[in-house]
Amino acid sequence: MLKAKGLTRVYRLGGEEIRALDGVDFHVRSGEHVRIVGASGSGKSTLLNLLAGLDHPTAGSIETSAGSLTEMPPARIAEYRARWIGMVFQSFNLIPHQSALQNVALGMLFIGLPARERLRRAEETLTELGLADRLHHRPGDLSGGEQQRVALARALAKRPRLLLADEPTGNLDQENSARLAEWFARLSAAGLTIVVVTHDQQLAQRAVHRTLEMSYGRIVRETTHREVGPTAEGRC
Repeated sequence: MLKAKGLTRVYRLGGEEIRALDGVDFHVRSGEHVRIVGASGSGKSTLLNLLAGLDHPTAGSIETSAGSLTEMPPARIAEYRARWIGMVFQSFNLIPHQSALQNVALGMLFIGLPARERLRRAEETLTELGLADRLHHRPGDLSGGEQQRVALARALAKRPRLLLADEPTGNLDQENSARLAEWFARLSAAGLTIVVVTHDQQLAQRAVHRTLEMSYGRIVRETTHREVGPTAEGRC
């Protein structure tokens, strides 16, 4: 469960006030796959960063199954982000001098797993994503599609309850975008709660439950494509 009410984020640049979010009411049910669309500057990424605990709202509240995100102290927010959230960004944010296996294992460093278990999970997840023969390759030796799958493996290996993705296909060609859409569809079918900011129509057409359209910091349209199945409850 994820619920935001009256969510507002104001930035001040010099004497100018920029309302990136303007009183957004937002909810995601456990096991739901939600797509957020809108023009550049509409507030999509700002909303995603607030849901991940990477930024703090100027006003409003965010409730999660782990508690009120807007009332958590910084240490508790860091724990929530480490244990509950998997994040995939348009820029892969991989460590250049580390192998694919090491990059994924490092993503689990702060959830209390021993090194051997982190490596086991990293290898298992990379293999599931078709990268068994790329475990020891560094990012510079991987294609863009392979790097994106490493980033996805890093987000999934810690077994999050909520996956947040910001334009995950922005740097991919059509073929790799289609592959990533397939992975998201499989994850959604397995009951993972997913929120994706994207302009990619392939992601929209694969297993999405709802599409939210944003404009000038507000949600202006909501489209329901299908209902969340009853077996998905309780995961987020």
